[in-house]
Amino acid sequence: MLQHLTIDPEFEGKIPPLREEELKQLEENILADGVVINPLITWDGVIVDGHNRYRILQKHPEIQFTTYEKKFPDRYAAIAWICKNQLGRRNLTPQQFKYLVGQQYKAEKSSHGGAYRKGHPSELEKDSIYQNGKSKERMNVTCERIAAENGIGRNTVIRAEQFAKGVDAAEETEPGIKQEILSGSIKPTEKAVAAIAKAAPEERPELVQKLRQAKEAKETGKQENEPKCKPKRSTTATLQAIRDISANMVQSNGEIDADDICSELEDALDTMIFRWDTCLKANKKQRAACQKGIDRLTEKGIHYLQNTRRTT
Repeated sequence: MLQHLTIDPEFEGKIPPLREEELKQLEENILADGVVINPLITWDGVIVDGHNRYRILQKHPEIQFTTYEKKFPDRYAAIAWICKNQLGRRNLTPQQFKYLVGQQYKAEKSSHGGAYRKGHPSELEKDSIYQNGKSKERMNVTCERIAAENGIGRNTVIRAEQFAKGVDAAEETEPGIKQEILSGSIKPTEKAVAAIAKAAPEERPELVQKLRQAKEAKETGKQENEPKCKPKRSTTATLQAIRDISANMVQSNGEIDADDICSELEDALDTMIFRWDTCLKANKKQRAACQKGIDRLTEKGIHYLQNTRRTT
């Protein structure tokens, strides 16, 4: 008989979902092996890693599996572990990466030695923990550590938390939009997403709709201005990375200030570093074959940054 384990919606919601073909492949692999090779990670009978495998087991209760029980002081420590564990995946979108960093930072700030072991305190209760100077110092240390672990700046961690809060607020307003944002099917600016969490509840539906309208406007403009003959490109993956970064940049409309510009440039740089690290680390064997291309792109980037420094 299948051992009963609990699926906590908040825990599962932190984990980027598998694509349909990935889930199908996972099920086929488990059925072929006749056993779930890696243990499901649990905390007091609640799954913290292995939700997809457990759902497959519910369909095939004859399959054998094991569990590994981890200890956490509270549910926020468990969430922080989930996020950090997922950040080790190679196939995250930039939006998923940003969301997980923000959720990890938020959870670590909320974790307080088991004071909220199974409860769901309000944002006011959680934020009140960090009002004194000692706790603020602890927050800074936490922020710096998460930044160092992920090769990004501390300001990016802070903005990632605001982005994560905005994504959750948008999902509460219109279920389903979280996946659209994190998968990259719509690419609103970080500032537009963060603004949703800061807005009054009655203002949020309109702001959420604007996230999709930006995509519709972009697609309409693309169709109207589509050239008849597209130039041939040999570095498709590089061009896609550039498009992903550009889509996240705030377009100048007279409403952004100096801080916004620096924040967007830092976010774009961190995204570029993340994508390069992910690509190069995941394809070490193939790296030698394209080293000349990597060198060329590196020189191009260096030239651009040096030219930017001279002209600003």
